[in-house]
Amino acid sequence: MTARALFQRLLANDALNFALTNRVPRAALTRLFGGFSKIDHPWVRHVSIALWKAFGDVDLSEAKKTHFSSLHDAFIRELRDGARPLDPRPEVLVSPCDAIVGALGRIDGDTLLQAKGMRYTLGELLGDETLAAQLRDGHYVTLRITASMYHRFHAPADCRVEQVRYFPGDTWNVNPPALDRVERLYCRNERAVLTARMYNGTPLVLVPVAAILVASLRLHCVDLTLHAGYAGPHRLSCDSSVRRGEEMGWFEHGSTIIVLLPAQAALAPQVRTGERIRMGQALFAPPPADRV
Repeated sequence: MTARALFQRLLANDALNFALTNRVPRAALTRLFGGFSKIDHPWVRHVSIALWKAFGDVDLSEAKKTHFSSLHDAFIRELRDGARPLDPRPEVLVSPCDAIVGALGRIDGDTLLQAKGMRYTLGELLGDETLAAQLRDGHYVTLRITASMYHRFHAPADCRVEQVRYFPGDTWNVNPPALDRVERLYCRNERAVLTARMYNGTPLVLVPVAAILVASLRLHCVDLTLHAGYAGPHRLSCDSSVRRGEEMGWFEHGSTIIVLLPAQAALAPQVRTGERIRMGQALFAPPPADRV
């Protein structure tokens, strides 16, 4: 049995997976990994990227460049032009990232499903009851970005980002074993809430949620890198127009984005829990303008 196969077998045991990736000093390990991943040294770069490839399903062939200065540089890689074509229907909202689809569907009043009966509320996630009220009975999709995937995320539709709220927090893993065990995980982890409005007035909310080994979250709309040591204001006003498919920022490791839309929206029929989706593929059909 190869080392990769043995590693994957160990992680397939949910209890062991949870212990190995959560019953550790999460914050300290995240800071340590963040610093290590940025070491620009040939030996460190070569060994760390080789190990990453050996134990993960990593494909760097789509990257815009072929040489990386560090493991961090490979994590936040840009893709070649055309590697992620957008759905040709301009009215369709597209996936903001490459991901595995998690819990999804209709929001039950203000309650969303985390996993296997574990639930949380819009108010807890967003920290804003007024915004939560706008999304009541709406729709949501949970998009989990694994460590081997493309880590940048993009605008699902033409929109204007009006505000960013940053919530410092924990760094629980966001994989299924943790979601099955940690109540209100997304509300406890470090996260940002990006409040946007499409040009027909429909609200669109993206919630990037950090996880263990995620050293920071880069957001272009406020020109900031948010992380546990960030000491600035946690409510940031902005006025940033982005086009459908335009890059909005990146994670520095695998994590999750929760996409929220009001009740009039509809999930694309092919979006199902457990399926892989790529940035640019259909995610939502938009609400008609006369029902906003």
